[in-house]
Amino acid sequence: MLTSHTRRKRTAALLALAAALTVAAPVVEARPGGGGSVGSRGSRTFNAPSATPTAPGTAAPIQRSQTQPGPGMSNPGMQAPSQGRRFGGGFFAGLLGAGLLGALIGGGFFGGLGGIASFLGLLLQVGLIVGLIVLAVRFFRRRQQPAGAGAPYARQSLDNGPDPRGGQPGPAGMASSGLGGLMGGGAQRPAQQRPVQIGPQDYQVFERILGDVQDAYSREDMVTLRNIATPEMAGYFEEELRANAARGIVNRISDVKLLQGDLAEAWGEGQAEYATVAMRYSLKDAKLDRNTNRVVETEPGEATEVWTFVRGPGRPWMLSAIQQTA
Repeated sequence: MLTSHTRRKRTAALLALAAALTVAAPVVEARPGGGGSVGSRGSRTFNAPSATPTAPGTAAPIQRSQTQPGPGMSNPGMQAPSQGRRFGGGFFAGLLGAGLLGALIGGGFFGGLGGIASFLGLLLQVGLIVGLIVLAVRFFRRRQQPAGAGAPYARQSLDNGPDPRGGQPGPAGMASSGLGGLMGGGAQRPAQQRPVQIGPQDYQVFERILGDVQDAYSREDMVTLRNIATPEMAGYFEEELRANAARGIVNRISDVKLLQGDLAEAWGEGQAEYATVAMRYSLKDAKLDRNTNRVVETEPGEATEVWTFVRGPGRPWMLSAIQQTA
């Protein structure tokens, strides 16, 4: 029979175990992209976009992408999974190092058959918890895969013209860039690149997509998201919306307004054209309980992100990546 001292030790051990497991699952923020950096930028996926007045800091490396580094492409942020970070040996070695395994055992194997049965029951509970956490960690581990560095370019100012959604004119600050040659660096590009000119109509489309993505994400409208984002990005959005549904919440976003934006870089490779744009925008962003519409969490009313758009011959621009800023 367990003594009160043994029960206290078991309770403390379970609390410590729960705290350790909680660290393994990252917190997903609101907004499309989960507050992370995901997607593809062609052969520049693993190179940081150039800084701009809107985003003077370094954009966060891509954490999850379907693009794989080619021969010679730099990707200093990429880390191979290490055995020490896997669940199993490293996890339980940590328990041993912290003395938690001894606390779980309580009086040890010499405490009688009752102690052994109690310990086996506890192991079964821990095994179930660890099994669930392993599934969650595998899900989030698939989302991680970071990036490198970029190079400066020539930029000239250009007003982005009227708001494409009608009403008031859009904010000035969007910039046009003529690339002075290919980006430098030691990385060998798998595809030949060429300059691409971006005009006022393109900026209007970028601003419209910014609002349309937020609106469709808020309404959980996957049909619209698939029409304005690449299949890769639409897949990430769908995963995030499913995760929200599993948690019993819905992410409501409204009143999105572009405050400032400028072009970081624009280039073509193969038949595709890319444009990476820094955008600072205001919004109302909250997570609500699906059943009661009670506000569970709110996000800051302003965000600065770097969005990359891609288009093919005769095709409209589509969102292909979102990166957070430092």
